[in-house]
Amino acid sequence: MLSTVEKEQIEHEIRQVPVKKAACIEALKIVQEHRRWVSDEGIQDVADILEMSPAEVDSVATFYNLIFRQPVGRHIILLCDSISCYVMGLNALHEELVSILGIKYGQTTEDGRFTLLPNPCLGTCDHAPALMVDHDLYRDLRPESIANILEKYT
Repeated sequence: MLSTVEKEQIEHEIRQVPVKKAACIEALKIVQEHRRWVSDEGIQDVADILEMSPAEVDSVATFYNLIFRQPVGRHIILLCDSISCYVMGLNALHEELVSILGIKYGQTTEDGRFTLLPNPCLGTCDHAPALMVDHDLYRDLRPESIANILEKYT
């Protein structure tokens, strides 16, 4: 069940668009912001508010790679795997992350601190390779900088 705050925020988004369905992505982002992921119950709740079927909402949720349909860590690491990042050292960064975290793409560390995900583009090809932790973008990376970056996130 959605909280009062979540419902109010979703209603605010509905008022910004011509039809309720158009607020679907924003509604999913609101649920995720409060819960870190969108459960089947969250899909149903959003569907009820937006007068959509759960299947319609789920199809939107599963289309966007930044809507999480399973539990994730407190911090999301998005490692850019574009061609620019690949050419500039993506594999070495990936190996360092796997070594430090002990997880593969799509997994979460045992302590629930980090989830590691590939991302097709972070839009900073001129400063490749790059990754994001939550909303923080790191560019021109080298493997030896990874440990210091991760230390910032508890």
